[in-house]
Amino acid sequence: MSGSLVIDNIGQLVTNDPSLGEGELGIVRDASLVIESGTVAAVGAAGAIADEQIDARGACVLPGFVDSHTHLVFAGDRAEEFTARMAGRPYDGGGIRVTTDATRSASTQQLRRLTELRLAEAHRAGTTTIEIKSGYGLNVVDEVRSLEVAEHYTAETTFLGAHLVPSEYEERADDYVELVCNEMLASAAPHARWIDVFCETGAFDADQTRAVLAAGREAGLLGRIHGNQLGEGPGVQVAVECGCASVDHCTFLSDTDIDALASSDTVATFLPAADFSTRQPYPDARRVIDAGATVAIASNCNPGSSYTTSMSFCIAIAVRDMFMTIDEAVQAATIGGARALQRDDIGRLAPGCLGHATILDAPSHHHLAYRPGVPLVRHTVGPLGAFITSPD
Repeated sequence: MSGSLVIDNIGQLVTNDPSLGEGELGIVRDASLVIESGTVAAVGAAGAIADEQIDARGACVLPGFVDSHTHLVFAGDRAEEFTARMAGRPYDGGGIRVTTDATRSASTQQLRRLTELRLAEAHRAGTTTIEIKSGYGLNVVDEVRSLEVAEHYTAETTFLGAHLVPSEYEERADDYVELVCNEMLASAAPHARWIDVFCETGAFDADQTRAVLAAGREAGLLGRIHGNQLGEGPGVQVAVECGCASVDHCTFLSDTDIDALASSDTVATFLPAADFSTRQPYPDARRVIDAGATVAIASNCNPGSSYTTSMSFCIAIAVRDMFMTIDEAVQAATIGGARALQRDDIGRLAPGCLGHATILDAPSHHHLAYRPGVPLVRHTVGPLGAFITSPD
């Protein structure tokens, strides 16, 4: 964005900066937001002047959603798996291989087109920063290809070669970990900022997870973990021990896990749409927040366990079923996601931050939970649209 833009006549501006307004959300009423060259220049009273104007017409404006956990680069779908799960079949993560086969078979052009459609959907729903993982290639060529697609759209790319052991390495998990830590990582690292591991029964154990994270750290990548999704396990403890930025899912947490999160800088990232889609119990976020841990909410958009790009939907679930207040859920979906990505330039609307904003068709952020399922985002000011072509 060149020149200046003002979002004016804002009824309620959520800044996420307590020094600018009321409460933890830093709410400013009857406000304007001035953005110059893509960066917030001023927060003030309504009536500010700029080269371009968007009239909020008394609506609520909040920071663009920061979706810190997605798997957008894939082909195919798993609707039949979802249908069977709704009929009572438990989720075990094994369907990842179905998506791997489809993704390997798709052309790069097809993967880019599919990713763009999902990004457009997320942008319409208010997301302005998004993390994208690989993880459906599970070989050197297709993991790199997935990251090359992802890096065209975001700087927050994650190498997830350790998503699951592919069928060609069945019963040889350690051999596959060796591949991930060496040849695959060497090829993938130039295209990634992060490295991730699915530390879970049926995927990778604690020692294998430590090995992958250590190799990633040596290659200059920052760590994150999928953990504690299917049951209590070592994921949280390994994430804290290894200094990971985030441990994601956190569906099953022991008191020891919560204590570890509260005494660390590792963010507990909840993925409520995954628990919805898999019929897992929802985590009790209240316990984690009250213990003093930092929390985030992300969509986990993927074809098997959470095929949604709607952060508003995730907020509504978190409020209804995870015992979060609306203010906490909105913060978790904005500044919480920023902290999970170790970013301080997003998730807030304060001078010096990026001017990524979501304008609602509602007078208050409370409507995101109050009116679940309603498309309340009127306009999204942020970077994703710059890469996205119109749907056919």
